Amino acid sequence: MKKVEAIIRQEKLEELKAAVDREVEISGMTVTQVLGCGTQKGQKSYVRGQEVITTLLPKVNISFVLDDEAVDSVIDLIINLCHSEDFGNGKIFVYPIEEVIRIRTRESGKAAI
Repeated sequence: MKKVEAIIRQEKLEELKAAVDREVEISGMTVTQVLGCGTQKGQKSYVRGQEVITTLLPKVNISFVLDDEAVDSVIDLIINLCHSEDFGNGKIFVYPIEEVIRIRTRESGKAAI
């Protein structure tokens, strides 16, 4: 099992959720609003003629716990939907998961995903 975590632009969330529902067999996802910066180092804007540099930009963190077989298809889907030539598209992280346990039924492993 693997955990796939993607930090993406907020405007891509609804499109990604719809595509995941249509194209991938997953049992759920966790979505969190986050702030951060990377290579982009923030964004320059002007307020009342004054330059303002916002260093922490709003993003969305989406997490999936998946069977190893589903990881590549979810990663491809995220990249295809969230890619552009601009900075700030986000990142994808993949972590190994040792165990999953459903609290309600005490099921573990694949049955708990």
